[in-house]
Amino acid sequence: MTDLPAPVGRRRTFAIISHPDAGKTTLTEKLLLFGGAIQLAGEVKAKKNRVSTRSDWMGIEKERGISVVTSVMTFEYGGCVFNLLDTPGHEDFSEDTYRTLTAVDSAIMVIDAAKGIEARTRKLFEVCRMRDIPIVTFINKMDREARSPFDLLDEIEKTLALDTAPVTWPISQGKSFAGTFDLRRNMVRRIDTDEEPTEVAGPEDPKLMSLLPPEEADAWQEEVMLAQEACKPFDLQAFREGHLTPVFFGSALRNFGVRDLIDALASYAPPPRGQEADKRLVEAGEPKMSGFVFKIQANMDPNHRDRIAFMRICSGKLQRGMKVKLVRTGKPMSLNSPQFFFAQDRAIADEAWAGDVVGIPNHGTLRIGDTLTEGEDIVFRGVPSFAPEILRRIKLQDAMKAKKLREALQQMAEEGVVQLFVPQDGSGAIVGVVGALQLDVLKERLAAEYGLPIDYEPTRFSICRWITADDPRELDKFIESHLSSMARDLDDAPVFMAPNMFNLQYEVDRYKAIRFSDVKDYQKKAA
Repeated sequence: MTDLPAPVGRRRTFAIISHPDAGKTTLTEKLLLFGGAIQLAGEVKAKKNRVSTRSDWMGIEKERGISVVTSVMTFEYGGCVFNLLDTPGHEDFSEDTYRTLTAVDSAIMVIDAAKGIEARTRKLFEVCRMRDIPIVTFINKMDREARSPFDLLDEIEKTLALDTAPVTWPISQGKSFAGTFDLRRNMVRRIDTDEEPTEVAGPEDPKLMSLLPPEEADAWQEEVMLAQEACKPFDLQAFREGHLTPVFFGSALRNFGVRDLIDALASYAPPPRGQEADKRLVEAGEPKMSGFVFKIQANMDPNHRDRIAFMRICSGKLQRGMKVKLVRTGKPMSLNSPQFFFAQDRAIADEAWAGDVVGIPNHGTLRIGDTLTEGEDIVFRGVPSFAPEILRRIKLQDAMKAKKLREALQQMAEEGVVQLFVPQDGSGAIVGVVGALQLDVLKERLAAEYGLPIDYEPTRFSICRWITADDPRELDKFIESHLSSMARDLDDAPVFMAPNMFNLQYEVDRYKAIRFSDVKDYQKKAA
């Protein structure tokens, strides 16, 4: 591995994954508070006279109290530069989350102490596992009724096939939750004080016992001694390989346990790792700048029709004003005003290093999955695009705004809000989404950002697949004989649409030379 320059070694780029309502957005706020990025953490259910949650800045997010787009936030703490990528928790926005997980080197998994591993957590964990992303676990809401710590650790190990190494242990739970005990260092951090943890003689120390209800003291002491003897010790190599997770307990809402978590990221989480490209592994310490776009966001500033491409820098150093090559088109572009982000707030990035995430303002030049380099023809391996599960036609209330709608849909599709399909028979555009909530977001944003009130109409299609073939003539022949069921996606790739699975399977059986795929890799995008 190439030796990392000092600024790269300081970078920690991570995401937070969880099931909705496990406390991810609250934890994000408190991490930013520790990082000095904000003075007052916004409460998720903020009243109108309080500051709103900083990572959820879009109108629909504030209304519903959910995250629907990825926010990028950069802050410094303890000698490290953290790039926190906050992801949507709701499964209807899974594609945005999958794309984001290509851009991180580690993740925090937030688990509700009462509910344990939930479906969404399991799915996101599997994405992390595919990429060998090291995971730090935070068991949240210990100040409410919670399951036994051993029960939660056992569930993580059995459900996720992931070894656990508890670093802290809760001192009681619910209303009597008094803090945490550091299993390795015999230190106590009390919930009623922000002071540094204090050293104790061990689990039997009277200072510890005084924090517990008398009827719980003996059982807790036995539990902790068992945890110290029976649980696996933390192993840095196993953690960085993705086989073991250090576990911390706390309450994000009460700002407790968060300092332990951010300290662990600084100490244990890997600096920027090498990134797989189509031709080779690109190491973070290489001198030449390279990076890939994992997200597009339009209209972050409602006063300006801006369009930002979020790029993960994979190697080298980005300098403001430098010229780079957009590999997809082979054309040069200048990075005149790269930006660092704190949710929707931003600052010009005069320089940035491998591991950093920068925003690049552009007017449709960049797309999700694009690779930028200082000249080398490589393409970073992208996250696939998944076939949508819901297809709808757009019904425009004002027919005079048809052109404006086409432009708006193009931008929304480039952002990844929806997928856009243009039927080859000349009928109106069809949008595809993974979950119904995406349709609500599209409708809200078209109205708020473009002044385009719309409704949806059903289409006779319910399934779509990208089609390819080794012989271009076979592909052309299939398209010609199915024109009423054919469409083109944003990249002009051919898409076959079927009314149901039976119809799709019928065509699959008839045309052996055609591949029908429900996944499309970003790196295969046409110029």
